[in-house]
Amino acid sequence: MSKTTIIVVVVILLFGAYGCSTYNGLVGKDETVNSAWAKVQTQYQRRADLIPNLVNTVKGAADFEKSTLSAVMEARSKATSINLTADQLTPENIQKFQAAQDQLSGTLSRLLAVSENYPNLKANQNFLDLQAQLEGTENRISIARNDFNDVVKEYNQSVRTFPAALFAGMFGFQQKGYFEASQSSQTAPTVKF
Repeated sequence: MSKTTIIVVVVILLFGAYGCSTYNGLVGKDETVNSAWAKVQTQYQRRADLIPNLVNTVKGAADFEKSTLSAVMEARSKATSINLTADQLTPENIQKFQAAQDQLSGTLSRLLAVSENYPNLKANQNFLDLQAQLEGTENRISIARNDFNDVVKEYNQSVRTFPAALFAGMFGFQQKGYFEASQSSQTAPTVKF
């Protein structure tokens, strides 16, 4: 064998080894994103599961505004109807998912705000327990979303950096979308005394 042939074979082997290593690294990071997404969905599902109990407690404890309860259940239905797999985590799909979840958060906030007008509801232990569970779930959702964004950042950096970007493009690894602040959070609330 000539020196040139040996050099070409060595270069091809090194390129192949680097390609395999890069591919396996991208697969690992993709699975980490999938796992983080599953944790986000779990927390949103926990919230969706708490809502019927909260609504039923409110119904039983007070002659409550039916329109508020209907709005909460309708928003829950819309929020749970949007199911994304980890392969569908484009920025556009994340925005749709987030918009449905934000609508549900808004109706829940209205429900909790209106409940302040009902003293016997505020004294109901079931309501207080559910309210505390809901607050805890909202915190868990926030943590899961932050963790998701962290792993998506690492994954997207791997997909976009050279030379891994060459292999990412060849093997179909695409960038994933992030959770972003909702449009309503861009405006500071007005406080009046």
